[in-house]
Amino acid sequence: MSVQSLYCHVPFCASKCSYCAFFSHAPDGETVDRFVSGLVRELELVADDLTPQTIFFGGGTPSILNLRQWETLLEAMRRLGLDGAEEWSVECNPATVSADKAKLLREGGVTRISMGVQSLDEDLLDRLGRVHSRAMVFKSYDILRNAGFERVNLDLMFAIPSQTMPVWQDTLRETIAMEPEHLSCYEVIYEQDTPLYEQLQAGEFDVQEELACDMFEELVRVAGEEGFHQYEVANFGRHLGGGAFEIPDEACRHNINYWRGGDYYGLGPSATGYVGGVRTTNVCNTKVYCEKLENGERAIDQIEELEPMKRAGEMAAFGLRMNAGWPFEAFERATGFDLRDEWGETMEMLVEQGQAVLESEGFRLTPQGLRFADAAGAEFLR
Repeated sequence: MSVQSLYCHVPFCASKCSYCAFFSHAPDGETVDRFVSGLVRELELVADDLTPQTIFFGGGTPSILNLRQWETLLEAMRRLGLDGAEEWSVECNPATVSADKAKLLREGGVTRISMGVQSLDEDLLDRLGRVHSRAMVFKSYDILRNAGFERVNLDLMFAIPSQTMPVWQDTLRETIAMEPEHLSCYEVIYEQDTPLYEQLQAGEFDVQEELACDMFEELVRVAGEEGFHQYEVANFGRHLGGGAFEIPDEACRHNINYWRGGDYYGLGPSATGYVGGVRTTNVCNTKVYCEKLENGERAIDQIEELEPMKRAGEMAAFGLRMNAGWPFEAFERATGFDLRDEWGETMEMLVEQGQAVLESEGFRLTPQGLRFADAAGAEFLR
């Protein structure tokens, strides 16, 4: 059966945000054109094994591509029969959304926009090194709605240095008042080789762990009261049916495929893919990426064939980020292993610590466990 999920990494940003450790760099016209040609070639190389039901263009800043570059990509997707996905998301920066671009993406088959707001406080936007202003967020959001986008996700960050609880509450309130279908809210992580990490190491500020926990609890409370159903640590989707269903109507299906261990192609510089038990990672260099594809070969830097037990442990860890946790039958179907046989002691330990709930049909983390889901998940890695 052909692969049903596709991720494309666009490695360009107008400027580097102070928290970002993803592979991205400033664009120049010639490099961007060359990248687009390279991505089209890479799409051609995998198209026969791909029938995408979910597509995600991430970055970097995919919306930094100009109209002509997007037309080239959309035309290639059509020609290769890769358009028509049920869910096709594109990440946008509020500073790079125009009416023409929004219209082109919508008519080209894109169904969902994920906009990197991060904060609605001007001082914090400066602190994060964002190139957009508060006003641009509202303007870009209106442009997307006017172009016909019925599914919009807004990205926020909390526990930003100098961010106070009242500022976080204001941002949440104003963001929800815009009536997006989905929220993704991430705690600031201090990754090595980022300006924020260097500022932390230099003692310019302290990490306030207790405040971060309070902000997360406030997020879960406010989002829940406003009709958003948390289905993963950082992700909240509107649910029209009411009640605590496992997957809300407006959940991001593409990301659920990651958390449930599904196959997907990852294209573009630095992108990771997972197909048929093999993980591939592309080269973290846009120039080398383009050169390899100009020579007619995939730009793969690393190939890792995962042992079944190692893969099952990773899938356990990823899946526990979801509120629903892992139903035992679904886990066995996906991995061939029984969670109760291989990780029984691990599960019991997390239950005793108040971080998890063990039920007859499955295993999931408690709200406290979800707050530290990565630490809980690490216990399952083999």
